[in-house]
Amino acid sequence: MANIGGNCENVSDNIQQNNILEVFNNGYFENIQNIVVARDEVPMVGLQEAPRCEIEVNYNQFGANPPPEMNPVEDYFVQNNENSGSPLLYNPSSPQNSPGSESSTNAKPDHMNRASDLLMAVSIGAGLNKNKIIEQAVEAMEELFKLAIMGEPLWQHNGNGGMETLNGFQYLREFGSFDATMEQIMRMVEVGEPQCFISSDCNCNFDQDVPSSFSKLNFEPLNIETSRETAFVEMNPMNIVQLLMDTKQWATTFYSIVSRTTLLGVILENVDGSYNGVLQVMSAEFHQRTPLIPARQCYFARYCKKHTNGTWGVVDVSLENLFPYPQVQFRRRPSGCVIQEVGNRGSKVTWIEHVEVDNRSLHPLFRPIVSSGFAFSAKRWIATINRHCQWLTTSTARTAPTTDGVLIPQEGRESLLKLAEKMTKNFFNNINSCSENVWSGLPQNFAAQDVRLRYGNILKVPGKPSGNIVIFTTSIQIPVPMEVLFDFLRHERTRNRWDLLSNQRHVRELVYVSNGENPKNRVSIMPVNSSPNKIEILYLQESYTDETGSYIVYAPMDIMAMSKILNGGNPKFVSILPSGFSIMPDKAPGQGDGAVGSILALAFQSVDRLSNKEYMPQSTLKIIDAILSTTVASIKDAMLFGIRY
Repeated sequence: MANIGGNCENVSDNIQQNNILEVFNNGYFENIQNIVVARDEVPMVGLQEAPRCEIEVNYNQFGANPPPEMNPVEDYFVQNNENSGSPLLYNPSSPQNSPGSESSTNAKPDHMNRASDLLMAVSIGAGLNKNKIIEQAVEAMEELFKLAIMGEPLWQHNGNGGMETLNGFQYLREFGSFDATMEQIMRMVEVGEPQCFISSDCNCNFDQDVPSSFSKLNFEPLNIETSRETAFVEMNPMNIVQLLMDTKQWATTFYSIVSRTTLLGVILENVDGSYNGVLQVMSAEFHQRTPLIPARQCYFARYCKKHTNGTWGVVDVSLENLFPYPQVQFRRRPSGCVIQEVGNRGSKVTWIEHVEVDNRSLHPLFRPIVSSGFAFSAKRWIATINRHCQWLTTSTARTAPTTDGVLIPQEGRESLLKLAEKMTKNFFNNINSCSENVWSGLPQNFAAQDVRLRYGNILKVPGKPSGNIVIFTTSIQIPVPMEVLFDFLRHERTRNRWDLLSNQRHVRELVYVSNGENPKNRVSIMPVNSSPNKIEILYLQESYTDETGSYIVYAPMDIMAMSKILNGGNPKFVSILPSGFSIMPDKAPGQGDGAVGSILALAFQSVDRLSNKEYMPQSTLKIIDAILSTTVASIKDAMLFGIRY
């Protein structure tokens, strides 16, 4: 495709619908020459090694023979520890890639890895800098509580519906260390004398220019992002504290934000059987749902403290100043949450995000939403923990009616929700830019912009050659509100307008389980019928939206496998190859003039038996190109001519 979202008539003419069905339903790029005529194989450009797991089928639970309901794309498997290389197609000098995209795929591999985690853990175990870590954590907790209770002029709202962000000057006055010269500078700023910018890209409300002597401050040249959000959470303070202090629970709950986390050491143990006074050192990566936003990596101390009025505080603060690295691209200033019990129903949580980040490699499409601080804001953390609470409530509910009043047994509902969560987590892990995901661009002879692809796992199916799971994605800006795009993509009545597999077929929502008060947040089972009595595809789909973003994730399922799940079968043994969409606003609410549009990230995955470590066939690249091009064009056309249900 010459241009993503352009006129795709020629591409569509080359795609035979039944062959597209074979590609997705069978999970392989088979007989691609019947779909896209290919003449030559294109060698890989710039090979690079990356971890990739090989997975084997495990039938122990079902006996010696494979279960009859298995679909090649829906096999039962477990993962082992074998690794193999993954190629890198992307060439930064290729003219087809848009400005900024060459550096917006992966975190720098030398910035954080398992070896540096080990070194940090050893130094902590040896007691190096222990007192400095304690001192820094205590100071961070004091700052967190001040930031949580103070109002204007330190905190101010950014427009209607906008975030609370720090006033940079007031923050420096309250928490900075000033000499007489700096105090004079502050007075100059207040009376409007000539100044110069600290940063042209900072959401800390340094709206005025600042004297050049500010360049001595330690956050240069990193961009500062700040936000505060206060909300009610249906969970008691102790459970919230445990969720944050237990690294496994933290990573599991916030999988849409946290790519990986490692507990490197415990500086202070608990003194009363709770997490009160616990101080631990961690490493983590934070991501958004696209490879075009670089993951954020750092080492930090996490400190938990219970105060006299029963209020809890959990604070993070970066430690790169104690364990210096050649290039720091991300730091967490005192960030975290203050938790107060509200009756017996839950907690009042005030969440604060205050970070420094190098955004120079940020893709231009995402620059407004990221540099404003909204993409990694406190709103997003609060929204995620509330989603977790909704999921817990739904999974333990006694009844959950569907559209037609049908009831799903509680065991089946729990299995369905767990499978949907597994699917969605897999999707998020597949499409982010964490250090374990090595993304590629198309070779130079393809003109498409901002397409990324990579190898996932190796899939082995009995009786067939093994194949590489290929994940491919692109992102586009669409000038419609996020909720309009979300409704179009999630709804069964409009699915056949963008889904190649559903074209000219009837799609209906057979059953669903609502997640929370918003009826659009649901897990659905959608059959696609070619005739009233013939189901061609059975989709499992999860759709979810809140003010920070939306997603629609789906995967094909076998009818018999789904039947077992609805009767309480174990979703652990069901593999799933999810595809879907992630939607973000194209700018923060209250930011700038004009309406807020959407940024749509599309991601698909299938299995390719033709490529290997040395090359990828041109036919494979062409079918990836065609799938993305046709889908994007269909969505853009629908938004242009309006949604018709």
